[in-house]
Amino acid sequence: MLHKKIIILILALSCICNTQAKENEKPNILVVMVDDLGFSDLGSYGGEIKTPNIDKLAQNGIRFSQFKNTSRCSPSRAALLTGRSQHNVDMGWMSAVDEHRLGHRGQISNSIPTIAEVLKIQGYQNYMSGKWHLTLDGNFQSFTAIPNGSWPTQRGFDQFYGGLSGGGSFWKPKYLARNLTRIPRKNLPQDYYYTHAITNNAVQFIKQHDTQKPMFMYLAHYAPHRPLQAPENRIEKNKNRYQLGYDVLRQQRFERQKKLGFFPKNAVLPRHDREYGGKYLAWKNLSKDKQQQWIGEMATYAAMVEIVDDGIGEVIAELKKQKMFDNTIIVFISDNGATSEGGIISQLAADLSNTPYRGYKRWVFEGGVNSPLIVHWPKGLQEGLGEIRHELTHITDIMPTFLDLASIKYPNTFRANKLTKLDGRSFASALKNKRLASRPIFFEHQSSCSIIDQGWKLVRYSKDTPWELYQLSTDPFETQDLAKTQKVKLQELEVKWQHWAKNNKVLPLVNMEWNQRISHFTKLNPDQDGVDN
Repeated sequence: MLHKKIIILILALSCICNTQAKENEKPNILVVMVDDLGFSDLGSYGGEIKTPNIDKLAQNGIRFSQFKNTSRCSPSRAALLTGRSQHNVDMGWMSAVDEHRLGHRGQISNSIPTIAEVLKIQGYQNYMSGKWHLTLDGNFQSFTAIPNGSWPTQRGFDQFYGGLSGGGSFWKPKYLARNLTRIPRKNLPQDYYYTHAITNNAVQFIKQHDTQKPMFMYLAHYAPHRPLQAPENRIEKNKNRYQLGYDVLRQQRFERQKKLGFFPKNAVLPRHDREYGGKYLAWKNLSKDKQQQWIGEMATYAAMVEIVDDGIGEVIAELKKQKMFDNTIIVFISDNGATSEGGIISQLAADLSNTPYRGYKRWVFEGGVNSPLIVHWPKGLQEGLGEIRHELTHITDIMPTFLDLASIKYPNTFRANKLTKLDGRSFASALKNKRLASRPIFFEHQSSCSIIDQGWKLVRYSKDTPWELYQLSTDPFETQDLAKTQKVKLQELEVKWQHWAKNNKVLPLVNMEWNQRISHFTKLNPDQDGVDN
């Protein structure tokens, strides 16, 4: 009898060990998202900014040339974390106001799981360090506010350090929190710098992680979002680099992009006159004072990106120290393209960052929605390393790709709600250089609208401006508007876009500037704590 009990005990222990072994086989996942980084800023995407750690991930991983975001902070974060269109998770605009209408509640819906919540069920320990921007501003702006269910540790993360808001100082961030506790600005040390703090907390989370369990980490850097702020010595180090001006540097970036394989060797760098009211402002026509202002802005911007890269190096070093690196899927993305916020100098800086694309953050032209995507995984990716994939991918695809690579099924229900399928799809096969089936991708932000379908793009600045039509397969830089000559194609794409908008909580479109929109919807609905979301 005793002998039989011992055998049963051994079998039980064996079963437990096998379960743990299988759990350990699941890949760790690290998502690095930066804020307002342009398509060409990284060295591995043609830029002169020094990003050796990110570039090494690209050299030993896979880069994508046609990865699309939503063109703005909060919507991209919602789409990333849920695999759903931002409108379908109530984040159709920003966290600044609850519009009290479908798709526009100012924070992610509590009826749709985040990737952290899905992975947690599978035994993952989840960490987040950095910018959240998915909780209604009215909920956390007071220190007496009670978390309303939409803070990171209420949405699947075991540990969180970072900012709840979308903007603010790098030296003294205003809405920092650790888990569910707000951090007063007065408690920050004299030498505090937000990017360093985000990195340091990410490293600490890895050090404390139980390596018997798989890890998911969302490392959401605030840089290089405005205000442009960095240590003075890092800024000075970069100033000489930008004396050449943006015209020369844009051309240099573009030539490197062609050598890398992003564009054909015979491609010509476009000049986007339309973004300047019809006449592009050349470097030689900029006053000396304005030139120096631009140089200082770009030197600061570059310093901010380089400090992020330093931090990624520290995170990678800790993953290696904990023997987690080989089985960690690392994905690097930006939430949108570079921004023109801040006036003409900022716009000219964004032109360099978004080389060779047209437009900026907030609008859904390529400069706003096309950004880097790098995937690195030593254990799972061993072929085609360093190559560039030109398959069309979208930020909603990140979550289903992770689930695919980790052999995890999306749940059928969540908090008693039946779930429909994800809006995104896995691009795991594209990592192995297989073609993805064609599908339309839709965009809308602040009534800037677009659809990309089978090499065509229909796009407009806002609901108050006419549609423009481009054949991206031959005109990837959106320079030759075919709206007047291809009216049948325009109508076909507009019907598809309208159908999508009607069925995905997009309508009615609103085209109001920031303060006007907040004021308008707050007057209609003073309840702005997000508790009933």
